[in-house]
Amino acid sequence: MTGPLRDADLLSASPSQTGAESGAARLEVACVDGATAVTSAYSRSPMRLLVPVARGASVWAYTASFGGGCVAGDRSSLDLQLGAGTRCFVGTQSSGKVYRNPEARPSGHLTRATLGPGSLLVFAPDPVQAFADSVYLQRQVFSLEAGAGLVLLDGLTAGRVARGERWAFTRLQSHNEIVVEGRRRLLDSLRLDPADGPLGLPHRLGHCNALAVMLLIGPPVREAAAQLAAAWASRPIPGRSASLIASASPVSDGLLLRFAGRDPGEVFRECRRQLDFVPGLLGDDPWARKR
Repeated sequence: MTGPLRDADLLSASPSQTGAESGAARLEVACVDGATAVTSAYSRSPMRLLVPVARGASVWAYTASFGGGCVAGDRSSLDLQLGAGTRCFVGTQSSGKVYRNPEARPSGHLTRATLGPGSLLVFAPDPVQAFADSVYLQRQVFSLEAGAGLVLLDGLTAGRVARGERWAFTRLQSHNEIVVEGRRRLLDSLRLDPADGPLGLPHRLGHCNALAVMLLIGPPVREAAAQLAAAWASRPIPGRSASLIASASPVSDGLLLRFAGRDPGEVFRECRRQLDFVPGLLGDDPWARKR
């Protein structure tokens, strides 16, 4: 495949067209005897699905890859089904590496999540790290039923900066879509393509080496979103030379935060500080071993 990368090119193409088999994973959770429990879990190589907490106040699951990341033409998908009143955390074992791809054959990932009434999903994978000469598309669609809540953290880094690969990929696209009770409430898309101008220019990414977007939406996180909105409203506006730049914007029944910074570690530590309320919702801290 050549030319601009489109959803249909990557996410509906057959494995023979992309030159790689599709990895897939599926997780279903439901309320069983008063607890959230896994009722179905499946994965197909090269994807892996690890479920260290299969029953309790919340279910915890992590995705991984046998190859450690995406190579040319790789496609993967994750399907999540949360039953009414359940709570679930989904993360990754490590950053999502996208390997060199001199022939510009696109690779990518599709996430589809359905959140039943009154459920809560905390979806916080580690950031994507796209190597030089890679092409990657990511699409994530979250469908919330009445009373459901979502915490979404989506981030990326500049690549292997220590090796001189700073924003050196061929193309990267990220697409997040939020549907609440059948109505699209948020569509957030990012396209980074050096063909539009070098990414490191001051008017583009400048000194930033990491970007992140965080979304809180729905009744289960309404109070946390309101508290964060009030806190961010009183913060001074950072200067252009600041090592970390952040903003907060209200969305329908929620809050959208954006972060950009020179040091990826600082960016994602700040993201997790903003999510300090999450352990209280899940019954434990999913980042305790990563701090």
